[in-house]
Amino acid sequence: MENHLKDFIHFLIVEKGLAKNTIVSYERDLKSYLTYLKEIEKIGDLNQVQRVQIVHFLGKLKEEGKSAKTLARHVASIRSFHQFLIREKVTSQDPSVHIESPQMEKSLPKVLSLKEVEILLDTPKPIDPFGMRDKAMLELLYATGIRVSELISLNSGDVHLTMGFVRCIGKGNKERIIPVGKTALRAISEYVSHGRPKLQSKNNHDEALFLNHHGKRLTRQGFWKILKRLTKEAGINKDLSPHTLRHSFATHLLENGADLRAVQEMLGHADISTTQIYTHVTKTRLKDVYSQFHPRA
Repeated sequence: MENHLKDFIHFLIVEKGLAKNTIVSYERDLKSYLTYLKEIEKIGDLNQVQRVQIVHFLGKLKEEGKSAKTLARHVASIRSFHQFLIREKVTSQDPSVHIESPQMEKSLPKVLSLKEVEILLDTPKPIDPFGMRDKAMLELLYATGIRVSELISLNSGDVHLTMGFVRCIGKGNKERIIPVGKTALRAISEYVSHGRPKLQSKNNHDEALFLNHHGKRLTRQGFWKILKRLTKEAGINKDLSPHTLRHSFATHLLENGADLRAVQEMLGHADISTTQIYTHVTKTRLKDVYSQFHPRA
C-alpha cells in the first residue's frame, strides 16, 4: 500500500503541480489512513476497503478532537487517493464516493485597520541589515498581498524596481505579475542596496531575496517569528497570522472601491468565490462602524 501512496504523491508533484505544503498535508493524512487500515482494520489490499472502514477512521479522528477543517481535509485526501487508484486500475471501486465532508463554519479572516497597518509597517527600523529586511518584507506583503510562502520563495531577480512590479509563482506553479507601490519599492531598494549584501554569506551566494542571519533563504518559520516579535513591539493586541497582511491588503482594496476580479487576479485565487469572503469582511466592518458611531444604533 505504501508503494501506491508513493505513486500518488509523485502524481501530485509531477502532473498536478500542487504546492509543497499541500502535498505534505496529503501525505501525512494518507499515511495515518493507511496505518489505520493495516493495524486496526487488518486490511492489506486496497481493493478490500469499504465505505464503513473510512467512516470508522473519520469517527476515530473526531473522537480524538480533530476539527471539522481537519476532517474535511482528510476526506479530500482520501477521496483523491481512491480516485487515483481507480484511474491507475489498482482498484475496481471507490469506497469514498458517498463520504460527505463535514460542514465547516466560515470564519472571516482577521484584518488590521489602516492605522494598525501603518504602526506595524513603521515598527522595523531600517538602521541595520535586519531592520531593512524586515521593513522591506512587511511593505512588500501589504503592497502586493502575496502569500508568505511566495514571499520567501522570491529570488533577487523577481522584483523589478524600475518597472515597479514583482513576479511570483503561486499555487499550481502559476506565475503572476503584481504591481508594487512606491513606498514598498523604496524599502526593497534600500534593503537590496545596503542590507542584503551584508547578510549574504561569502561562501553561499543564495539567489533568495530575503536572507536569514546565516545568509541563506529565510524560512516560513523564520518569518513567523519575526512577525510575532514586531507585532509585540508595535503594541498590537491581535492574534496575527502570516496571512494577516494579505487579508488586510484585499480588504482595504475592496473598501476603497477596487474591482473584485482585479483583486482575485492579484491574490492568485483560482475561484472568485474565494475572493468574495473579503466582501463579507468589509460589510462586517461597516456594521461595526455603524454600531460604534451612530447615535441611535
